[in-house]
Amino acid sequence: MRLKSATEIEAIGRAGEIVAGVLSMVGERAEPGVSTEQLDEAAEAFIRDHEGAAPAFKGLYGFPATLCTSLNDEVVHGIPSRDRSLQEGDLLGVDVGVVLDEMYADAAVTVPVGQPSEEVQRLLDVTRAALEVGVQQASAGSTLGDVGAAIQAVVEDAGYSVIRELVGHGVGFAPHEEPHVPNFGQRGQGATLEEGLVIAIEPMVNVGRRYIRTLPDGWTVVTADGSLSVHFEHTVAVTREGPRVLTQRPGA
Repeated sequence: MRLKSATEIEAIGRAGEIVAGVLSMVGERAEPGVSTEQLDEAAEAFIRDHEGAAPAFKGLYGFPATLCTSLNDEVVHGIPSRDRSLQEGDLLGVDVGVVLDEMYADAAVTVPVGQPSEEVQRLLDVTRAALEVGVQQASAGSTLGDVGAAIQAVVEDAGYSVIRELVGHGVGFAPHEEPHVPNFGQRGQGATLEEGLVIAIEPMVNVGRRYIRTLPDGWTVVTADGSLSVHFEHTVAVTREGPRVLTQRPGA
């Protein structure tokens, strides 16, 4: 685990402010008839309008876009396309990373297109609550198991499933660093969190069973049973004062 200085955490926070702005902007534009490619183009323009900032995902491991745009049963890594237009009732997961001054931040949000049903709103609320309790555990002296167990309890108590093959991660000097940050686990287990650690906490929650598969495009991960999936993520620093969210969206 590579720990960050206070100055480096501030730099990650500046990238995180741009990430938060992208997600707010995309959420406002996620309306019926808008293509996921249009959202991607708007996101890239928004990022590059900030001097020195660039999309962190575009070209990363060969990924072709600025945003990951995942619809309905798609868990993560959906590829934006001009042929995919949003429809009333869709669930849109948006994941984005930004690099600024060689420091990286990463976050995700899932938004309903149009008015969500009660079932969908509950899924969104539970996953957001799971992220919040995970963040609350990100204090010096806690363990990765504390983070995962807190998330898992919220999700499973609500009757949903936590994906296990996909996890959060360290972030800051690179888009993905050690440690892995599972969304499940046992309290007191795993590595101990230290001041200066920066991690991306990102519960991925299915209505149905936890199992997933990857589509032939090599990127898009979907639920194996076709059930809805929701994804929320924040970049979080472990500080002397406690957890500090570096990708907080206005009003979120």
